[in-house]
Amino acid sequence: MSDHRATKKVGSNEFVAGFKDSIPIILAVSPFGALFGAAAIPAGLTPYEAIFSSMVMFAGASQFVFIEVNGLDVPAWSVLLAVFAVNFRMILYSASLGRKMATFSTLQKYSSFLLLTDPAWAASEARHDSHGLRPAYFMGYAVPLYIIWVAVTALGAVFGRLIDNPVDFGFDFLLPIYFLTILMGFRKRPRWLPIVLVSGIASALIFKFIGPPWHISLGAIIGVCVAAMLPIPMPPDSPVEHTVREPVK
Repeated sequence: MSDHRATKKVGSNEFVAGFKDSIPIILAVSPFGALFGAAAIPAGLTPYEAIFSSMVMFAGASQFVFIEVNGLDVPAWSVLLAVFAVNFRMILYSASLGRKMATFSTLQKYSSFLLLTDPAWAASEARHDSHGLRPAYFMGYAVPLYIIWVAVTALGAVFGRLIDNPVDFGFDFLLPIYFLTILMGFRKRPRWLPIVLVSGIASALIFKFIGPPWHISLGAIIGVCVAAMLPIPMPPDSPVEHTVREPVK
């Protein structure tokens, strides 16, 4: 019984820790979610469709791509392909995070992938490095973020028409700041700078000569290729570092 209570207490503490870590991100992305709801209505979606989009997609950048491409009167496969291109990074996120979910059951793991977002991935990576990643922490972070995202989408869809031009308030600059914050959180990791430089330059060139949304997925793939080609730095106390090879006789 005592072991059960201790496990339950640990889970409760992990959930609270995840929720506390999510609060700054919730405050940052809430205006962005409301902006999507406001932009979805002029793009031809009903308030119910805008809310449903946030419920099933739960991916801010690709939701904006969705309403933009959907308004071009193109085939459905083109819309799906554009959304997939933007969300391709989630494949990389899940591949990275899946190896760190040893304490997750199969159901917990796939439930977590349904709620996986950029900030949830970044927070989970940091939590794994500092305390170890547990399901309660991930859910404490991701579930409130999901609920608030859907709620602010509804508010934006209903009341967004009261704002004539959201760009005048600088809302369009929220997304670059949001991704830059996540990116800078990994700046102390080895090989960070060359990977970011090459990936960023490649994305800019692809954006100019090919166009969106391919600059996101292709830039990420190029960054992964650079990371794979660079040598892995060995820690000073690594046994490989101090191994002395015997001369061949």
